Amino acid sequence: MKPVLWLLLFVSTVAAVYVSTFAHYTGTMRVLAGVGTGVVFVGSALGLWLTSGKSDR
Repeated sequence: MKPVLWLLLFVSTVAAVYVSTFAHYTGTMRVLAGVGTGVVFVGSALGLWLTSGKSDR
């Protein structure tokens, strides 16, 4: 499970950089792409945090 979450975190970061730098999206498409990459990023980061396995929580 963790490797998939790490992969999603990496891919969403690369996608966010692509959308904000290289993609020629305008208006609504740019917002939707940014929100989509943000949701995947936050979701995978939260998943990694929840599966961290720290015993002191």
